[in-house]
Amino acid sequence: MAIVVTGAAGFIGFNVSRLLLARGEEVIGIDNINDYYSVELKENRLAEIKNNPAFTFLKLDFSDFDALKSALDQHDVTKIVHLGAQAGVRYSLTNPFVYAQSNLIGHLNIMEYARHKKGFEHLVYASSSSVYGGNKNMPFSIDDRVDNPVSLYAATKKADELMSQSYAHLYRMPQTGLRFFTVYGPWGRPDMAMWIFTEKILAGEPIPVFNHGDMLRDFTFIDDIVDGIVRCLDNPPKDDGTMHTIGSNAPHRIYNIGNDNTVKLLDMIKVLEDCLGQKAEMNLLPIQPGDVKETAADITAIQNDLGFEPKTKIEEGIPKFIHWYKQYHKIN
Repeated sequence: MAIVVTGAAGFIGFNVSRLLLARGEEVIGIDNINDYYSVELKENRLAEIKNNPAFTFLKLDFSDFDALKSALDQHDVTKIVHLGAQAGVRYSLTNPFVYAQSNLIGHLNIMEYARHKKGFEHLVYASSSSVYGGNKNMPFSIDDRVDNPVSLYAATKKADELMSQSYAHLYRMPQTGLRFFTVYGPWGRPDMAMWIFTEKILAGEPIPVFNHGDMLRDFTFIDDIVDGIVRCLDNPPKDDGTMHTIGSNAPHRIYNIGNDNTVKLLDMIKVLEDCLGQKAEMNLLPIQPGDVKETAADITAIQNDLGFEPKTKIEEGIPKFIHWYKQYHKIN
């Protein structure tokens, strides 16, 4: 019995795959290794796990249903962790069709495959805190309305949640959607602020600080995120009449998964400076289209249901990221 992880060469997908393998699971990793960011980084992640005999890697685009079905029909798939997607708020402003293909068609393909798979148990998929848009209620609650996205990326993630709700209702297929909040850590993404700031500070270049630094984020360390994902994977919602969402007993849940400890952007930069032993030159800029001023996760639901408790504050997590970053780039 195998667990499929899409986006297996990505930041979160790689780390989930590594943990599942460590606990003895058979993992089938899927990724198309696109060039949205460094292909070399993605390949280096895979190199860490590809020699494990319990890991099978399939290079394919899950937005191609025939290719997906043909590749997976050879395996006994019981669960899927669907983390593959076209990420990035700002990129969606200039490349909208990529988001429709990967995030909408791709998500539909994964669900269609799963619902026809005999013995299938649970689909866990990635949503995003971006679905909250310009919501002013803090912290963000899963009971808040999320029908005012401020980016196409956010709109595709909300659409994924709606499609999953319909499939859970129609076909009683257990699903769990996770709204991630600003994930960082070793093997992270080069398009994220933590990486960009580190790279520029070390190079003595100014860092772009949007909204003049008046930003709040729920920075969540990768180990905490992976712990939450696996807890969800192991506990599919029951189809027993329980009201998992308002007005519905379909076996579909949505959880926020964050650090429960909102941090000012300028405070994050200060911790970075202390770890690197260098001051940052800040280029203060207006807020970017599609960005939001603050995010904060209400994680009460996942705490109560699954015992999820994030453990890593930025004062612990950032030094771990910096240590990995310097090792990876061979910086003394």
